[in-house]
Amino acid sequence: MAVQQEVSIGVDCRPRLGEVRLTPLGRAGATAAGAGTADTESGRHRLSSWNEMYDCCNIRMTALYLTSHWATEGGLVVSAGADATQQWNREPWDAGWSRKSATEGVDCATGCPVSRSEAHADFTYRGIFDATGAWYANTHHSYVDLKADGTAFCHFEVNLRHTFIGWNWRRGCA
Repeated sequence: MAVQQEVSIGVDCRPRLGEVRLTPLGRAGATAAGAGTADTESGRHRLSSWNEMYDCCNIRMTALYLTSHWATEGGLVVSAGADATQQWNREPWDAGWSRKSATEGVDCATGCPVSRSEAHADFTYRGIFDATGAWYANTHHSYVDLKADGTAFCHFEVNLRHTFIGWNWRRGCA
């Protein structure tokens, strides 16, 4: 199962929180398929998360995907790692969204009661809706607390320099 939520921008330019939903993996974000594995005998765990920004026409503008993996033994996280990818929408005339920077990592890789994997991505926009490149920019942050009992907690943030009615943020983990 995947846990996901959508946050949209209303006509008053304020965020509207959608309900948090449990969704079968086949219906969750494309990156969640095959995610969320755990082998309790070996203590190996894997969790995928997504942090996506869509426009009012349901076109994905920017996205950050984080896969966290960790192994547990004796009440500790004995190894942890993170792999992140980003996606952004380009316009046909060499314009649109671009990745400015991206990072990924874990705060404690071995012998930890808890480890946090995280990824960050900054995106800029220059195109038909802003020829200057000074108006729109999105920054995605994804965090996953990896626990020694094999459970995890996902946390997401998105910072928008400016926004528009109908933009929606989709976040989730599986």
